[in-house]
Amino acid sequence: MNGRTGLARTHPRSLRPGSLRLPRTLRGRLVAGLLALLVLAGTAIGLVTVAELHRFLVDKLDQQLVQTGGRYAMSLQTDPHGDTRAQAVGTLGVALRDGRVEADGVVDGDADDAVGGSARDHPVLGARVQAALQTIPVGGAPTTRDLGPLGRYRVIAQRGKEGDTLVSGLPLNQVESTVRRLLLVELLVFAGLFALTAAAGTFWVRLALRPLERVTRTAEQVSALPLASGEVTLRERVPDENPQTEVGRVGVALNLMLGHVEDALAQRQAVEERLREFAADASHELRTPVASIRGHAELALRNPEPTPEPVRHALRRIEAESQRMGAIVEDLLLLARLDAGRPLASAEVDLTRIALDCVTDARAVGPDHKWQLELPAEPLLIRGDANRLRQVVTNLLANARVHTPAGTQVVLALQAVPDGVRLSVTDTGPGIPDHLTAHVFERFVRGDRARSRATGSTGLGLAIVHAVTTAHGGTVAVDSEPGRTAFEVRLPLRPGPAVQPAL
Repeated sequence: MNGRTGLARTHPRSLRPGSLRLPRTLRGRLVAGLLALLVLAGTAIGLVTVAELHRFLVDKLDQQLVQTGGRYAMSLQTDPHGDTRAQAVGTLGVALRDGRVEADGVVDGDADDAVGGSARDHPVLGARVQAALQTIPVGGAPTTRDLGPLGRYRVIAQRGKEGDTLVSGLPLNQVESTVRRLLLVELLVFAGLFALTAAAGTFWVRLALRPLERVTRTAEQVSALPLASGEVTLRERVPDENPQTEVGRVGVALNLMLGHVEDALAQRQAVEERLREFAADASHELRTPVASIRGHAELALRNPEPTPEPVRHALRRIEAESQRMGAIVEDLLLLARLDAGRPLASAEVDLTRIALDCVTDARAVGPDHKWQLELPAEPLLIRGDANRLRQVVTNLLANARVHTPAGTQVVLALQAVPDGVRLSVTDTGPGIPDHLTAHVFERFVRGDRARSRATGSTGLGLAIVHAVTTAHGGTVAVDSEPGRTAFEVRLPLRPGPAVQPAL
């Protein structure tokens, strides 16, 4: 499994299609939570009230059934229409004997009339309804039965005086209609409350989170500042908040942190300025004594009088080391000037000619390497400092020559790109160790931990490449792996604002 596949499987956004996704913002989650609680509360209240009302109305029907007894069913045995006095509309009366229906009827209209039938002809009740009535337990509590075309009824069966069974029932249509109406009213009320709560809750949450938004804006403004190098002034602060609130305490803590960061950055800038001044002063003061030592060594070597070989060897070593020290001093002085923001020369520079000259010099110094030059058909001209740009190319070629074995192929390529010029130096050497790749452009960084002088490296060549490129408004990057190392410099056609390099 590669790294990308593993991330894809564990990323929190890798949800199945149709799965629930919560709002991303805190405001959305708070409003969604508020509405979810309202829905739960409304649903619970609605279910409880509807169930309680249904139970209450059914209990009233049961009480009415018990109070009326089987009078209407008993009257149907002697009168086809029955005694409908004090009987509610829809009251059902059935007289059963030995499982057969002797008489049945339903109070109709305004309870002044009833529809009934004889034992041989039963137009009110069908066979399925009659079979359902026969299953009602005699002497039991009222129960609910579906009587087909008559609808749902609460019915009760009682034993008559002559051993027959009297069934009485009251319709549930009014109860169910009342419950449905209550349910509809509750749905409408809850829908209105939901919409009102959504609007009011969104406004209230937005108002309550306004202090947090100010904290967020301040943090975003600070995060956009270039804090890596140079002088930084952190004027951004969270507006005064009430420290008694949670967001207020966060704002106070952020302001304190920004104050500490500002103090730390000011101290860092002061240290960097002192280091730059020290490097510039030391480099400037060392130029004269180093040149003097080198001159005296050369003068001693030119003395025609016989000199013992050990003395001449020592003088040659003094001359070589003074030359090396002079190069280090010049490099440090150049870096100090670039750090101080000294303006570079600005003239038209032919990078093609510089590349040709630098490769020719590198081929003379390193004949054991294979040097290759890739140039465009037309010369590449930019605005910049010719001497400093020549030093960039020279340092990149010298870095490839010094840190690769004999026989390594080194390719210097120039290419015009839409935003300027691309210069790259690629070699087929062993590559840069992983722990050094991120630090190759820092000062005094060397691949050999023993800091041997056998290679002549000072650890300042790539730092100068980075500083000069940055001073021209360009960028430099490195990509290295065993068998291939590529340094890429991108320069604009005209020097842009340079970023002051860090020490």
